[in-house]
Amino acid sequence: MAKRLLKYKNYDVHSITTRTTDGRQNANIATWVMQTAMDSAHLVVALYKPDYTIELARESSLLNVNLLAIDQTSLIRKLGQQSGRTKDKFKNLPYALDERGCPYLTEAVGYAQCQVLHTTDAGDHELFICKVLKQVVLNPDKTVLTNDFIREKKLIRG
Repeated sequence: MAKRLLKYKNYDVHSITTRTTDGRQNANIATWVMQTAMDSAHLVVALYKPDYTIELARESSLLNVNLLAIDQTSLIRKLGQQSGRTKDKFKNLPYALDERGCPYLTEAVGYAQCQVLHTTDAGDHELFICKVLKQVVLNPDKTVLTNDFIREKKLIRG
């Protein structure tokens, strides 16, 4: 059986981090992140509807898009295959808080600080249309983690 066309696309792997005013925070794994303005001023982030991250991002309207590096493959399981509703995903995870109190991953290639402008339904995902407030490169010499890499290492199906 032939692969579906979109399986040929190789996406970068990100972690979306967010925090509410009462201190609840979460991080997940997302590959469907897309720049939507030539000047890098806007991003669209597709989040899986059952994820805890969606609840927190809706409530706070803020998130950080962390671009992961290949030395962060262990985060696929930690952040993407368990729920932040029942586990503290930040336990033993190197992170810091930006000036808004939103976490970012200090060992990532870098992060984009985002303000959620609005959301829209997209099947089993919800699209978060975000204004990019700031882009920070933390580790410029690291190699970006991609879907092809984690597929090759059998960390995901398909």
